[in-house]
Amino acid sequence: MVASLTACKNSNENKQSETLNKEKSQNATGEQQEEWQYLFDGTNADGWRAYNSEDGLPEGWVIEGGTLKSLGQGGDIGGDIVYGKEEFGEFELSLEWKISEGGNSGIFYHVVEDEKYDAPYYVAPEYQIIDQKGFPDKLEPWQSIGGDYGMYNPEYNKEDLKEVGEWNTSRIKFTKDKVTYWLNGKKTVEFVPWSDDWEKRKTEGKWKDFPDYGTARKGLIGLQDHGSFTWFKNIKIRKL
Repeated sequence: MVASLTACKNSNENKQSETLNKEKSQNATGEQQEEWQYLFDGTNADGWRAYNSEDGLPEGWVIEGGTLKSLGQGGDIGGDIVYGKEEFGEFELSLEWKISEGGNSGIFYHVVEDEKYDAPYYVAPEYQIIDQKGFPDKLEPWQSIGGDYGMYNPEYNKEDLKEVGEWNTSRIKFTKDKVTYWLNGKKTVEFVPWSDDWEKRKTEGKWKDFPDYGTARKGLIGLQDHGSFTWFKNIKIRKL
């Protein structure tokens, strides 16, 4: 009986460890890939802090019901947060999110902190999160849900979009050869970073006056507070 109780205890501890910390992943050949690492597991905000700060979460972010929630106090500049424990170069990122009516937010990667940058978007690419159906202003294609903000327009079916307040799943896979975005399991964007096409879009479009945009080959993961309630959960990443 003692052996049985010990085995049960060990089994429960192992399950908790796997759930809260890492998940194993296998590729098509069955070979072991890098482990998934949780950046937020719903229990605490360890590692998350305000952009360009060492003071932890700003007042506009809280943990609520197992989610990391933006209270929408940031506006255009200010209130964005980063996971400051580790930088990532080539990676696969997965998370779930939902947004309030008319809301706008985003997921940053390759974030660089420096006093000369007022916000992550000065240098970091952004996966666009937005209430596509209910945003009060007319949206340009490059502002649309699941897009590479200001660079690559997303492809999606309007009828497949979830209603505001429902949970969505987003995934970003970044390698030096190809970048792919998904929304709820469907690919929205694919491009080659730092290619001639990428450089042309940067120098002629939204980021022509931001010389450092997209130049970093690695950096932090960030979440945007663009003035609306936004919830995030199950934020996990694995290195490629």
